[in-house]
Amino acid sequence: MSEKKNRREILNKLGIEELNPMQVTALEAIASDKEIVLLSPTGSGKTLAFLLPIIDQLSSDLDEVQAMILVPTRELAIQITEVAREMGSGYKIDAVYGGRSGSREKQDIKHRPAIIIGTPGRMADHLRRHAFDLNNIRTLVLDEFDKSLEVGFSEDMQEIIHALRWVDKKILTSATQGVSIPDFVGLQAPKVLDHLSSGVPQLEVKQILSAHQDKRDTLYKTLCGLGDQNGIIFCNFKESIYELADFLGSKGIAYGTFHGDMEQVDRERALVKFRNGTHRILLATDLAARGIDIPELSYILHYETPVKAHEFTHRNGRTARMHASGTAYVILWEKERVKDFVADLPVDDTLDGSYLPPSTWTTLYISGGRKDKISKGDIAGLFFKKGNLEKQELGIIEVKNDCAFVAVHSSRVKGLLPLVTNQRLKKKKVRISVLD
Repeated sequence: MSEKKNRREILNKLGIEELNPMQVTALEAIASDKEIVLLSPTGSGKTLAFLLPIIDQLSSDLDEVQAMILVPTRELAIQITEVAREMGSGYKIDAVYGGRSGSREKQDIKHRPAIIIGTPGRMADHLRRHAFDLNNIRTLVLDEFDKSLEVGFSEDMQEIIHALRWVDKKILTSATQGVSIPDFVGLQAPKVLDHLSSGVPQLEVKQILSAHQDKRDTLYKTLCGLGDQNGIIFCNFKESIYELADFLGSKGIAYGTFHGDMEQVDRERALVKFRNGTHRILLATDLAARGIDIPELSYILHYETPVKAHEFTHRNGRTARMHASGTAYVILWEKERVKDFVADLPVDDTLDGSYLPPSTWTTLYISGGRKDKISKGDIAGLFFKKGNLEKQELGIIEVKNDCAFVAVHSSRVKGLLPLVTNQRLKKKKVRISVLD
């Protein structure tokens, strides 16, 4: 199969008609240059921009790891892995990261993946244990390198990069400009592709002023004014998230939470509910500012202003992605001393509502997934035929390796569960329950 035909088939599987200008430029550079630094806003499609040329250069005759992708967070590792698998290239893809069984990972990579994706700490651990051969790894990607090269990761990153003696192509990506690259990365004369200025022309950033130091009532009125839209409320501390969670709960507003003290499985399930509309609001720390797989957002809201300007930029990058528009709001107490990067923003005084209607969706958990050969079509068929759902009552379906999730109209849940649980999907009898 020709490279061009293979690429077209991959794009068809992903539902993409054509690549954007940044992706076209990146594909050409990665194919021809040995060192590439790709700067482009969050949500602009960097993952596909480096995965396509990497897959083009893999050898189907070689049963060893050929490309390594290092990322700063588990969520980004999961997201890239899912995109790579959805491409349906036929190559094995595996991810390694903290929060899951190391022995299970070791078992997974006994049958060598062509591409391995992981966080620095877990990847370094596998290298120390000689879990796979490094001699055939020719391509190294440092995705979101401004985070993965920070002090906390530098020792593991240095160990990994020094161990990859045969790498002849290095690709670094970021949504942040002006980040210094340590000498141990070994770049000589990289080709820099800077698309930061062209990525988010439809982003608006505004202030919302609170008359009181306690900004919760202003937040509530703002959310009611925004209405039925998906958005992230960013906080600097998990304690602030706990406080806001109690407050929103008292107002009857459904929400999800996302921060570093949560177990990995709980963070993943929070994103499932956010993607399918069970929760329209996600309370999050900066952990959600990059590397998570979420739908287009109409807005993000800074309940607490970040300390640094680049953190502000990454948060804002969760909205106005690709060709969509979006707004970032900063809630400020009128007497608050503010950072320079938010001081001169225009004030929005139009968002002042009194009621936010509840979500109409509920997420159900299904105890079977890809390893059981279960597909989205199988699940839809069960809910239509056995559950008697109408098409508009069935929402987004996500199939994971060992389980699946489906959104259904909340009004149908109680009568639906007895009809669909303990039924067979493919050869597996599955349990179906409401996801807490």
